[in-house]
Amino acid sequence: MTMSQPPPRVLVVGSGFRFTSGISYYTCRVANALSARTTTGVLLMRRLIPRFLYPGRRRVGTHVHDLAYEPTVTVHDGVDWYWLPSLVRALRFVRRQRPELVVFQWWTAAVLHSYLVLAWYARRHGARVLIEWHEVQDTGEVRIPGVRRYARALIQRLIRLADGHVVHSEFDRAMLVEHYPLDGARYVVVPHGPYDHHVEEAPAPAHEAVTGAGTSTAKADDGVTEVLYFGVIRPYKGVEDLVAAFDSLPPEQAARLRLTIVGETWEGWHAPLRAAAASRYADRITIVNRYVSDAEVARFFAAADAVALPYRRSSSSGPLHIAMSSGLPVIVSEVGGLGEATDGYEGVLRVPPQDPAALAAALVEVTAYRGRRFADVRSWDEIVEGYLELYGVERVPA
Repeated sequence: MTMSQPPPRVLVVGSGFRFTSGISYYTCRVANALSARTTTGVLLMRRLIPRFLYPGRRRVGTHVHDLAYEPTVTVHDGVDWYWLPSLVRALRFVRRQRPELVVFQWWTAAVLHSYLVLAWYARRHGARVLIEWHEVQDTGEVRIPGVRRYARALIQRLIRLADGHVVHSEFDRAMLVEHYPLDGARYVVVPHGPYDHHVEEAPAPAHEAVTGAGTSTAKADDGVTEVLYFGVIRPYKGVEDLVAAFDSLPPEQAARLRLTIVGETWEGWHAPLRAAAASRYADRITIVNRYVSDAEVARFFAAADAVALPYRRSSSSGPLHIAMSSGLPVIVSEVGGLGEATDGYEGVLRVPPQDPAALAAALVEVTAYRGRRFADVRSWDEIVEGYLELYGVERVPA
């Protein structure tokens, strides 16, 4: 297939690496994918909020990532929440780039005031505007009445500046429409791209299993299934449900498992850590309570036999996509868009949310998957095609 017209010059607006988060990685990956098809620039949100207000304030500005923008991507880092002089420089950058399509990554109301100005400026200079939704509103922000009212009051103005919207599941689309009428604007539903930049080759052989895809894994064979939870520790992540499930297992089943919890505590949510310390299997639970570097992420996933993500709610999940890119069996709650995200992935065990009994059964079941790897079905090309479809670039037979 070929394009019926040249693709537009694209500018992606998203999160920088000063306040590193999943959106920082997503912005970089999608821009790199776009750069293989068209002229691409990136405008980064740099200082999102005053540092003392950020849940991960201790690591702000710390270099924890190995991911880099392709040399063909022009990057401007970036816009500070307090604007001056960064916003003036950012507008100059937009004017020099002359984008025909500007894609705003939406995940937090902290960027709303900046996005309004940038979207207005882009439209004024002839660009079309897309909003790519990762969250309708952050779960921590939605509990703060002033922030919730602020977002609801102003986000409709941003939506009116948009020519189209990108969401990652039908669940997200329904959630978006329920909260914010789109005034007939076009949208596409495209799955989140793979996070294969964290994939590391597994250690040298001891136990080995060939999958249907023809790949194999190998590591020290002690007969124990290593289960990993990875991601920030927040109330909606359900980590305490996972600990409760593990604690409920009979000793002979628990002896076949080890649980590793890797993540930074946000919002003062220490309940999972207290539960792990009090567990009768505390000696089989490892806690790494901090934000880890990319190199460490790769090692944790390479050492795992399975990943458990017991979320109580979620639109999407970066750790889920790292797990699928690693080919690992995944235990995941059937909430939000996670069911759609795992469609077509053969290594998924879905469980109801907030159900330790179902989680316990899945932990026992996943031991049978030890050593197996599965093919990830996601691609960044799907995201790029979604952007181009909304812009109006048609694909025609070659």
